[in-house]
Amino acid sequence: MPELPEVHGLCTYLDTQLHGAVLTSVRINSIAALKTADPPYSTLEGRTIQGTQRFGKFISLDADGLFFVFHLAKAGWVRYTEHPSAAGLRMGKSNIAARLLLHRQADDAHIGLDLTEAGTKKSLAIYVVRDPLDVPGIATLGPEPLSPDFDENALAAILKTSSQQIKGLLRSQSIIAGIGNAYSDEILHAAKISPFAIAKTIDGETVQRLYDAMQEVLVGAVNAAAGKPSSELKDTKRSNFRVHARTGLPCPVCGDTVREVSFADTSLQYCATCQTHGKILADRRTSRFLK
Repeated sequence: MPELPEVHGLCTYLDTQLHGAVLTSVRINSIAALKTADPPYSTLEGRTIQGTQRFGKFISLDADGLFFVFHLAKAGWVRYTEHPSAAGLRMGKSNIAARLLLHRQADDAHIGLDLTEAGTKKSLAIYVVRDPLDVPGIATLGPEPLSPDFDENALAAILKTSSQQIKGLLRSQSIIAGIGNAYSDEILHAAKISPFAIAKTIDGETVQRLYDAMQEVLVGAVNAAAGKPSSELKDTKRSNFRVHARTGLPCPVCGDTVREVSFADTSLQYCATCQTHGKILADRRTSRFLK
């Protein structure tokens, strides 16, 4: 799933490519993906893209005060092209959920944007709204972890009242915006914290370590994504992981084997030496897990 760094990089890239371009055609190929009916998506046509903004994992295109907002969910992505196809889309017959065709007047270029989603479980979401805050998922977002207002005291205030496991808390968009499964693994590894530690039991020194790790991991990933076209962002993300999606490989910090805990539809990765004092976390499917 694209998370804050990739969505930020994608947003910046799209802003560079689309700013000032006129939407000539908006095609929705997956009715299930479109979550709004008023205003109609056809009213976007003829409008000029004034800017692109990120809200957590959402991207919003400002089309003269009307907003095309999308969330890529687990398997969605954006395919940008300088040579868009004018061929019609067969409803529900491809992995393309939506296609935007634009005319960039500055260089008289015709460009295109496809929102795609792999797999059979479709969760990609599209909204056409008068205000991004009309999107429920944006209206309920927690603070941005890279915002100047989000410091170690803000993080400590969040943790001290929560009985959640820290892994789940970091992934909760209503608590902290933009962090998902991958970067929560990376942050907890950098902070040397068990994914199953209870948030309110984390002491002050460890909170500081968690905050520092959050900044280090996210800023590093944002910088790595900067300037990359959408076609390169996925590989950039994977190339910088230390534990996520590296089950069975050596931890780059201590050399221990990276281990995994599997759930019904996801998994987490961690290093026992770095994060749990050498204790192996039991798989939730078969046993109790370590606190």
